Amino acid sequence: MISIGIIGAGIVGERIIKQIQQEDGVEIVAVYDENSERLQTLKQTYNVPLAGSLDEILYSKADWVYIGTPPASHASIAKQAADAGLNVLSEKPLAHNVEAGEQMVAAVTENRVRSAMHFPLMYSPAVHEMAKRSKNGSIGEIVRIELQTFFPEWPRAWQQTPWIGSRLEGGFIREVFPHYLQLIQRIFGDITFKGHHINYPEQPELCETGLIAHGLVNGETPLLLSGMSGVGQEELLQFKIYGTKGVLTLKNWSQLYLAETQQERIQLTGFEEVSSLFEEMKAMSTALVPFEEGLAIQRHIDHLTK
Repeated sequence: MISIGIIGAGIVGERIIKQIQQEDGVEIVAVYDENSERLQTLKQTYNVPLAGSLDEILYSKADWVYIGTPPASHASIAKQAADAGLNVLSEKPLAHNVEAGEQMVAAVTENRVRSAMHFPLMYSPAVHEMAKRSKNGSIGEIVRIELQTFFPEWPRAWQQTPWIGSRLEGGFIREVFPHYLQLIQRIFGDITFKGHHINYPEQPELCETGLIAHGLVNGETPLLLSGMSGVGQEELLQFKIYGTKGVLTLKNWSQLYLAETQQERIQLTGFEEVSSLFEEMKAMSTALVPFEEGLAIQRHIDHLTK
């Protein structure tokens, strides 16, 4: 059994609550958010215990603290939690910049507590199947890795909070790209960017509207990233692994497709079950993504947004 205190009860925080309530051996100690109306809504919907202050979470008997607040607040909360002896699970990106991310790594290291990043793709059966097929030679030699993201609007309709559209904390590079950059790094190796071009609107407070970037994975495999918002099509995310014998496409997070030479693309289904994030947390598994790995991705995010 592990216990978790939740700090930040936005859309993703609510998803975490739902996940925990479907898990065996995981208990929510309390939920805290500065928005008291939001807290009451969650209490009525999920019957979760509430905390009246941040300190109630930090000095509770929780094993872990989950940070689901805007990125600029991650470092401060993570340090307080680590100083209180709590293990820390952080939403991505790790922070709003590298300097804050370094403070988070230092805090968990100095206090000798565990850290983990919330990267749901790491615990996806479709992603595990994609990784297996990429590594076992079934699609041949990997010749390119590519990420394409298109958003008709940003922020998206379901996430209309100001910080998600801000240049300081938001944008699709910070909100969406870390999932895939983390995946690339775990499966294929380190990423090195060789060049990029980013588009920003005239308003200096608003986040990016476009990005094209290229680099190498593990020093040899070409990597291409492309992202646009305000584009006239439905939202589409495609993560593609090109091999000499086939191409794997992860579409919109969970749909996995395989195209082979001279064959029509087919959707793959029936994947093996994999451990959930919370099962890995209970086991203190090495499959967890620690802050050090989150910091490596943060360095790429800072680079791409300049």
